[in-house]
Amino acid sequence: METRHRELDPRLFESVEIDAYEGERIAGPPVGFWKDSWVRLKKNRGALISLAVLVLVFIVAFVIGPLISTHSPYDQNMTQRYLGPTSDYWFGTDKFGRDMWTRVWAGARVSLYIGLLAALLDIFVGVVYGAVSGYLGGRVDDVMQRIIEILNGIPSLIIAILAMIVFNPGIITISIAIGLTGWTFMARIVRGRMIQLKDQEFALASRSLGASGFRVVWKHLIPNSLGLIVINLMFTIPSAIFAEAFLSFIGLGIQVPEASLGSLISDGAGELRFHPYLLWLPSIVFCLLMICFNLLGDGLRDALDPKMRK
Repeated sequence: METRHRELDPRLFESVEIDAYEGERIAGPPVGFWKDSWVRLKKNRGALISLAVLVLVFIVAFVIGPLISTHSPYDQNMTQRYLGPTSDYWFGTDKFGRDMWTRVWAGARVSLYIGLLAALLDIFVGVVYGAVSGYLGGRVDDVMQRIIEILNGIPSLIIAILAMIVFNPGIITISIAIGLTGWTFMARIVRGRMIQLKDQEFALASRSLGASGFRVVWKHLIPNSLGLIVINLMFTIPSAIFAEAFLSFIGLGIQVPEASLGSLISDGAGELRFHPYLLWLPSIVFCLLMICFNLLGDGLRDALDPKMRK
C-alpha cells in the first residue's frame, strides 16, 4: 500500500534569525527590593487591613477628632455627669462631665506619641549602638554587650518608678522610663546583623577600595539591614504603647487631667458595673492599635524577609 507524501509549500515557513544575546535579555521590567516587598505585602489582606485601620486611627486622633468636636478633653461640667453616648456627646461623659470622644482621641494621641518616641530611640540609639558594637567587635563589643546585660538585668518597673520620682510625670518622663531599656533588643538585633554582613564580599570590596569604617556601615551594612530594622520597629511601637498603658493603669503614668488610653481604661474599670461605656470605648481603640500593629509587623516580616519568599 503506497503512502502518498504531500509536498510542503516553502511559503508556509518563515526564516528566523538567531540572536545570541536574545536569550540573556530580561523580559520584564526591573523590580527593586522595596517594590518587590510591596507586591508581597499587598497579597496579605490582614496586613493591608491593619495598615488601613492604623492610618484611619492616626487621621481621627490627630486631625478629625479635635476638629469635629466643640468640647475640650479637659473641661469639666458637673451637670453633664455620666451621660451615655448622645448626639452631643458621641462617646458620653465621665464622672466630671468631660467629653469622652475628645478624651479617647487625646489619649490615643498620647499613646501614639510614646510609641513613636520609642521607635525613634530604637533608630537613633539601638541601631547606632548595635552597629558600632557589631562592626568593631573584639573588646569593644564585649564591653558594650556587658552594658546591655546590666540594663536588661534591672526591672523596667523599678526604672519607671525611679523616673517618676526624679522627674515630673508626663509624656517625656514615661518615654525616658520606657526608652532606657527598650532600645537594647534592637541593638542586639543590629549587632548580629553587622557580624553577619561585615565579612561578606561587598563589604570587603568596599574596604579594599579605601572606604572608611563609617562609610561601610552607613552606605552598605545599614541599607542591607533596613528590612530587619523596619520589622522590629513595628513590634517596638505596640510594646511601648502597652508599657505606657500598664504604667498609667497602675497610677505611674499620665496624671490627670491629661489622658492616655491606659489612664482612661483604669478609670473605666472602676465604673464597669454602672457605666461600662467608659471602659469599652478606650479599650476598643487600645485593642485596635495593638492588634493592627502586630498584624502589620507580621505582614512586613513575611514581605521583607527573603527567607519567607515562596
